[in-house]
Amino acid sequence: MVLHEILKQYPRTEDSLIEILLAYQAEKKDHFISNEEIAEIAQYVQTTESKVCSVLSFYTFFSNKPRGRYIIYVCKDVPCYVNESANIVRTLERLLGIKVGETTPNKMFTLEYASCLGYCNQAPAMRIDGKTYTDLNPDKVKAIISEYRGKQNA
Repeated sequence: MVLHEILKQYPRTEDSLIEILLAYQAEKKDHFISNEEIAEIAQYVQTTESKVCSVLSFYTFFSNKPRGRYIIYVCKDVPCYVNESANIVRTLERLLGIKVGETTPNKMFTLEYASCLGYCNQAPAMRIDGKTYTDLNPDKVKAIISEYRGKQNA
């Protein structure tokens, strides 16, 4: 769906900004909002480009740079950290060949930190493509990544 089609679904007010950004970014294969799109959205909701940029930079689920098909969010909050989320991140970095904040060369995965995912009693946790995985360990992470790689090849 192209941007102007999404814009037509929302009122031309700044109150619609976050919903527009979420809807449009979700439609894009590379999950980001470009400078040109920022300008168009700002004009539509009758605000400044700097306001749109401030929203994009404030919320971790938005991006102004291209990301992979699957964005892996690893919780970095205290319960996950004390339950070895750092080990989960190391496992993911090794499996994917990237560091946190990077995207795999084939544009399949982007690895990012997230604040609390809301699964503190099942830490450590990560979210991929809207699905949350809990009680993680390196073997479980390997199986999950293998499953997503299989989806790409299907």
